[in-house]
Amino acid sequence: MGIGVALMAANPLPDTPISAIELEELSLGWRDKVAVRNLSGCFPQGSLTALVGPNGAGKSTLLRGIMGWVTPLSGHIRLMGSSAPAFMPQQGDFDKTFPISTHDFVAMGAWRRVGPWRGFGRGERERLESALQAVGLSDFGRRPLATLSGGQLQRALFARLMLHDADTYMLDEPFSAVDRATTEDLMSLLLEWNRAGKTVIVVLHDLDLVRRHFPQTLLLAGQCVGWGATDEVLTPENLHLARHLCAGDYL
Repeated sequence: MGIGVALMAANPLPDTPISAIELEELSLGWRDKVAVRNLSGCFPQGSLTALVGPNGAGKSTLLRGIMGWVTPLSGHIRLMGSSAPAFMPQQGDFDKTFPISTHDFVAMGAWRRVGPWRGFGRGERERLESALQAVGLSDFGRRPLATLSGGQLQRALFARLMLHDADTYMLDEPFSAVDRATTEDLMSLLLEWNRAGKTVIVVLHDLDLVRRHFPQTLLLAGQCVGWGATDEVLTPENLHLARHLCAGDYL
C-alpha cells in the first residue's frame, strides 16, 4: 500500500472499538524537517480527544496531514467511514477583512454538501439559522465579518463547522484569545456534538480544561509521548519529557 491518506469502510472485529482515524508509523514534514515521526494509534469513533504539546510539537501538522493537506513522508493515515473530517483552523488563518457577511461566511460550511452552483433551499436555510442560533449569533447574520470581535468570529467559525455535518470534527486551538464565557459556551457545543456520537479532536493548551472535559489525550512532542486516558497521559513526568523533546535536549 502506498504512502498517503486512505478513506476506507470500517469492518471491525467483534468487541473491537470502531476506529474513526487510524495512524500507522506516520511521519509528517516538509523539505528536511520532520514535524511528526513514527506515530501509530487510532481515534475511536465517538471519542473526545485533546491534542496537546509544546509549541512546535507537530499538533497542527498532524491535523493537516489527516486532512490530506500535508503528504506523509512515511506511514499511513486511514479515515474509516464514508465522509472526510471537518476541520477548523486557527482563527489567525482567516482574513477578517474579506468583504463578506457573517451569514455568507457561515454558509460556506455547507459547500461540500450543496456544491458551488446550487442555491440554498429551505432545508439549508434552516440549518444555517439553527447554527447561528446555537452559537448565539442569530442577530449577526447581516453584519460584515470584519466587524465581529474575536469571540464573535470564533462563534461564527463554530457555526460554519456545524454546517459540514461530518462524523469527525477537528479543531485547532478553538479557544485561543477568547473570554471565559465564550470558551464555556463553545465547549458546551463540543460536548453536545460528542454526545451525539461525533468524533472530536481538539488542539488545546489549557491543561485544566483538558482534564475537566476530555477523557482521551494525545501528548505530542514531535513524536508520541503519551496517548490514552487523560489522567495517565498528563503526568508531570510526561509533560517534563515533552518540553525537553521539543527543546531538542534528548534528540
